[in-house]
Amino acid sequence: MSVDLEPSELGFRRPFTHEVSQVLRLRNPSSDSLAFKVKTTAPKQYCVRPNSGKIDPGSSVEVQVLLQAMKDDPPLDTRCRDKFLVQSVTIPAGAETGSVQQIWSNVEATAKGSVQEKKIRVTFLPADGQQQTNGVSGAGEDEHAPSYSSPSPAAVTPQRSMGSGAAVGAISTPSDRPSDAKNRGEAVASAYNPETTENQSMMSSVSSAIPTNRDDLQRQLDAANAKVKQLQEQASEGLRQRKVGGDAKSGNTSTGMQNAPAPGGVPIQIAALLCVICFLLAYFFF
Repeated sequence: MSVDLEPSELGFRRPFTHEVSQVLRLRNPSSDSLAFKVKTTAPKQYCVRPNSGKIDPGSSVEVQVLLQAMKDDPPLDTRCRDKFLVQSVTIPAGAETGSVQQIWSNVEATAKGSVQEKKIRVTFLPADGQQQTNGVSGAGEDEHAPSYSSPSPAAVTPQRSMGSGAAVGAISTPSDRPSDAKNRGEAVASAYNPETTENQSMMSSVSSAIPTNRDDLQRQLDAANAKVKQLQEQASEGLRQRKVGGDAKSGNTSTGMQNAPAPGGVPIQIAALLCVICFLLAYFFF
């Protein structure tokens, strides 16, 4: 025996940017207890409470059907293809105390042909003050064997695009980076080179001056010592000449002091060479 459904068609009124609910009443007109189950072609779009249960003889059960909130309202001419399927079966004698799941498992295993089915269409109604276009499917339309699944009894907000009235199966994820992103990063890194041509030439000259073995280092040390000794002799000779010149002109005024030669010093090139030699000594021996 099949249950009676009221209403025969579920109409959900806009806007759909928030949850919209309808009540489906199931009545048992027979003298036997019935077990029912509610399925839908879009289980991710709807929440049904309860989606299965028992109905005593002559009694009725109210089932709340909740349409999940959508991100955007679909166009007015969107054709809703969602459907609900209400299955019912007479509970065998002696099985009234069992659970609904046990009853359905037993029926599907032994007497699947005794299951009664009724379909319910879903329509999208305009909001108050709007006019409905002819895009909603009519009651006489037939569709190719839709697949029904049990909806979730708990509310889960779906991810769905209503351009074609169908559900999107998965949440969209960000796309991968372009394959040439790495190449672009390498090009930018190579373009930003802090070393200029002058720095590179200086580094190459310094690296060429670094000795590769102990003999080269010893020769460079001997040459440096000889250069230092020569510089010391030159500095001593200059000091002696200045001292003699100062004694000969001791009676001169400040004008003579201004004409005195400027004290000698070490050239910058020699000082840089000495710094390089000290660095090499510390590098190889310490």
